[in-house]
Amino acid sequence: MPWAIYKHLQFSAFAGAAIAACMSASAQTAANYPNRPMRWMVGYTPGGMADMLARAVGAKFNETWGHAVIVENRPGGATNIATEMVARSAPDGYTLLLSTVANVINPSLYSKMPFDFQKDFVHVTNMASTPGILVVHPSVPVKNAKDLVALAKARPGQLRHGSTGIGSPHHLAGELFKYMAGVKMIHVPYKGATPAITDVVAGHIEIYFGAMVSTIPQVKNGRLRALAMTSAKRSSAAPDIPTLQEQGFRDFETGSWFGLQVPAATPRDIVAKLHAETIRAIGLPEIRKRMQPEGAEFIGDTPEQFAAYIRVEIEKWGRAVKASGARADG
Repeated sequence: MPWAIYKHLQFSAFAGAAIAACMSASAQTAANYPNRPMRWMVGYTPGGMADMLARAVGAKFNETWGHAVIVENRPGGATNIATEMVARSAPDGYTLLLSTVANVINPSLYSKMPFDFQKDFVHVTNMASTPGILVVHPSVPVKNAKDLVALAKARPGQLRHGSTGIGSPHHLAGELFKYMAGVKMIHVPYKGATPAITDVVAGHIEIYFGAMVSTIPQVKNGRLRALAMTSAKRSSAAPDIPTLQEQGFRDFETGSWFGLQVPAATPRDIVAKLHAETIRAIGLPEIRKRMQPEGAEFIGDTPEQFAAYIRVEIEKWGRAVKASGARADG
């Protein structure tokens, strides 16, 4: 046998054995996973929807696997601090990220990012979403989104819309609305939902794009008028309020969502195990009941579907950030 052919066969056999060994090691790793506590990084302070969901689902992981899931709240940098910690962690399935819509806004809001949210993670599943809402003070003479567009065109640059801050999902929902409607309104940023809602209820601003859970009580008591949900479909918590899509804003979808990510090189078998257990957990009646007051709609898509959704979200919010001119770092 010629030496070259012999060496080729010898190398092929070695390579095949190496691949088989890696596959066996991966299967063994997945079979033993998890065998120690896990960390779930949340880029927000305790008490909000992201924190609540991570703790609720993490508790179910603990019940199934017998190992604690330690939720670590690392707020700051519009979730970039927590996200970078996970991006730089070992790809072994023991460090998880609770992602939100902030993660797809930040690539456009910041000129430099220490990670690539699309490429540096496996997007395990989108667990749940909560809708946004468009409301006005009762003195504003509009009954629906079409009326608001007509009023804004009649009073260019006069109507004021509030949000929870520059670059927030609610700010950009307003910018997306203005862009799609072709109208000019003044953005008034606040430091959180409470002062924004207080001012729109008092009539200091006319319009507010915000979270449904913090706004709907004011709608129910008549202090605010709801014009539309900003989600793709009506909320089960407020089924009588139509969406902006229903009112002619094609493909308009904003709000908050809550996903699970792990570092990009995490073995597929571990990802599959995490995915299956997450889907089981968010399907439990006790978790759904616990999150119902937050207006949560549960999703549970595949990693492939979630990755595709992430790509679309980054593009969509990029357009909104560009239209708004917002920057987080100058």
